[in-house]
Amino acid sequence: MADERVVSDIVTKFLLNTCRLYPRLTEHGVQAAGYCADKAVRHPPDEAETDLIPLTTGSVAEFYIEPMLPLVGDIDVMFHRSDVLVIPRGHPPPTQLKAEFGNYVKVYEIIDSHLPGYVYLHLRYILTKCTDDDNYNYFENEHGLYAANPDDGIDRQAIHGPAVLTDRSNKSLLSIDFVLCIRCLSWPPQAADWPTRHRNYDWPHSSTVNHIINNGSDVVKAVHHQCRQDEWMSKCQWRLSFSRAEIVLLNCWMPVQQIVYHMLRIFVKSEPQANSDASDEALSNYHIKTLMMWTCELETSSFWTDDLNLIRICVELLHTLSVWLTHTRCPHYFITSCNLIHNFVGLQLIANQLMSIDEAWLSTWFVNNYIRKCSLLCPDNVSSLFNDVSLTMKLHNAVSAVVNWRLSTALVDMWNALQLAEAFIPRQVSLSSLTVRSCAYWMTELAKTDTHLAAYFIAVVFLHVAHKIPKIGFTDLLMDVLATVTGQCNSALLPSKATKLIKIVVNGSRRTVKFTTIKLSSSTDLNASELVVLLQQSAVQHLTKYRQFQARDFGPVATIVTTDFEALYAYKHGDYQRCLQMSTEYVCTLLYAVKITPNVVTYGQFLQLLDDDIVSLIALTLIVNPECVDKFGYVVITQLTLSLYLMTQC
Repeated sequence: MADERVVSDIVTKFLLNTCRLYPRLTEHGVQAAGYCADKAVRHPPDEAETDLIPLTTGSVAEFYIEPMLPLVGDIDVMFHRSDVLVIPRGHPPPTQLKAEFGNYVKVYEIIDSHLPGYVYLHLRYILTKCTDDDNYNYFENEHGLYAANPDDGIDRQAIHGPAVLTDRSNKSLLSIDFVLCIRCLSWPPQAADWPTRHRNYDWPHSSTVNHIINNGSDVVKAVHHQCRQDEWMSKCQWRLSFSRAEIVLLNCWMPVQQIVYHMLRIFVKSEPQANSDASDEALSNYHIKTLMMWTCELETSSFWTDDLNLIRICVELLHTLSVWLTHTRCPHYFITSCNLIHNFVGLQLIANQLMSIDEAWLSTWFVNNYIRKCSLLCPDNVSSLFNDVSLTMKLHNAVSAVVNWRLSTALVDMWNALQLAEAFIPRQVSLSSLTVRSCAYWMTELAKTDTHLAAYFIAVVFLHVAHKIPKIGFTDLLMDVLATVTGQCNSALLPSKATKLIKIVVNGSRRTVKFTTIKLSSSTDLNASELVVLLQQSAVQHLTKYRQFQARDFGPVATIVTTDFEALYAYKHGDYQRCLQMSTEYVCTLLYAVKITPNVVTYGQFLQLLDDDIVSLIALTLIVNPECVDKFGYVVITQLTLSLYLMTQC
């Protein structure tokens, strides 16, 4: 190993240079959007009027950095019902609620247990919405019921803390933790001192504190380990959750703070002494998050920025954690009377190990257990440099090579995330269908990742509706979905079930874009057929617009034909001469391309754009191997393959 006095500086520079900030598009971000949209279309069993309101939490929502090693192991989605909320004990029932709540709402009071942070929920009020002014009337409940553990009864899922885990480990998607919560629209008295306690260094800022307080909190189903053997408490105990506040706080961190948090999580998860069987769950990510939040509040900003050395900061925080373990006390950041250390087995051993860590040892650990793993993601000529890093200069050269490779692949990595998004979006839409609420979630979440995906999603929606109309007709739901994505949602356009008016963007391949008003009568099949054609045309227009965005943003790394869907549409509708001309040009462009090229999705809604032979081939593939539907590489064809096929067919 190189001179250990300078290794910590090398590790610091490596992490600062390889952790990307605010990546526009990530695979896990797109997946989270899809799972939230999926949850938004579902209802509790036999309760069609009750909505589920999802929120992405956990690492996907908290981190804005993208290191080389993954920091997202699964996707956390909290969701609450539209017919239930909780209030602090003694508070009056609300008379006004957010639009997400329904006409009938059960209100539970939060009752403290003997353990800080753990509570019971006592049904106190029933709210009913007034029809004239959207206010709520309330009635007191006299039955003294307590909210019990809900039994989801969902197959293929496992309990994971307060979460229900959907395992996707055998597929190309991340697993999902679904966490049922109940909204508390006010700040809980159990954490009353958090907003007002004295802060020497103005973190978090008072405006951030106010924002967090106004956003309230939640309760989640969780039972303290001391109460799991008690029949009643194990069924009726809940825990206060501050996930919404934590998302806000962690996104207020400086990049160096997010990187340190990532480093500590990697270390605690990877180091066997800190996660041995004898100390099962002694340390978790939440302990590290709590340590970080306390340090951000108690230390000046210069602690993080002056003479910046990530290893030094990590060592100091690990020593603080050691002190906490020695005193068997890890104070909850929001409820200081709550001790997050529940398992006392082997704590002193872990505390001693953490206190013995110094900068030299931790620097070497990160070189061997972090940077070396990163090098394995690189080409052989880069990773082989780590075969001999016995000298400082050799280590420096090896690390610099990894950094340079990382910097050069930023656009390619974003391209790969985009390819996954192109296959994932139509897959989720096919599996979950679409509603107004799910469309709103899709568009809101996609706007956070990549604005260009909005055009792609709109195209998928148009194709989805075009696929549905011949089967079920142009229903109220389909019309509302179109109105949502086109921004034309106006009750004046919905006069009756028999006659519908909706504005749709139409693109004729040889005419200018215009707005066309289609009048659909329930007895007129011709107009419905015309609408299907117009929707397909509009989808092709949006897909072409999306390709143009791709060509503009990814030109340095990709060779992109922007009108491949127009050629496909021309062939589908018998314009073979135009299709042949376009496909011939595409083949000349793509055949000798040295850059990466796009794919065309052959899944779900896109099948209607393909000819019967391709659809039959896809169907045979799925019959032989049904798992192909979850392996995105099997549900796409390249632009070159498609162009060659169209040439031969024309």
